[in-house]
Amino acid sequence: MSFKIYTKTGDKGTTSLIGGTKVPKSHLRIEAYGTIDELNSNIGLCKDTLDDEHSRKVLQDVQWHLFSIGAALACDPAKETKLHIPDIHESDIVSLENEIDRMNEVLPPLKYFILPGGHSTISFLHIARCVCRRAERCCVHLETEKEKIAPLILIYLNRLSDYLFVLARYAGHLLKIEDIPWKPRG
Repeated sequence: MSFKIYTKTGDKGTTSLIGGTKVPKSHLRIEAYGTIDELNSNIGLCKDTLDDEHSRKVLQDVQWHLFSIGAALACDPAKETKLHIPDIHESDIVSLENEIDRMNEVLPPLKYFILPGGHSTISFLHIARCVCRRAERCCVHLETEKEKIAPLILIYLNRLSDYLFVLARYAGHLLKIEDIPWKPRG
């Protein structure tokens, strides 16, 4: 059985949260999970450009976690949903921290700010890091507007951006490309 991808229900600029609440497509919650979706797409691009199989596997896990975060953000916090929405666990954050520590063991200590670039894989990872920071800001904005979100979402996104930064450096290390130091004028 096939179904049409378009429903025309959003043609007037509204959409429904999980739970049925209609909101404008400019709603903070829509912005937050839309940015998570954008991040997930960028992570897919990064995964496709990496040669390191272990890092590709970690990014695959990240994509699953981001999908769970997007689903959680798409729920109306004022309504109980019948759907089972997978959540983020402390162990998911610890896994990212372990990966950061593992990669940092082989990287030279960072003594200066670095510029994104040197290879497309490195640049893609930095773009994903920037989108991750924007997703984090969107979620913080939700919280400041008293929109309920799971606390581990903010922690996960914060740690993920750190992971992506270190992964960009690690990818450069594997590619034998040095970090590009930022050198201020004067």
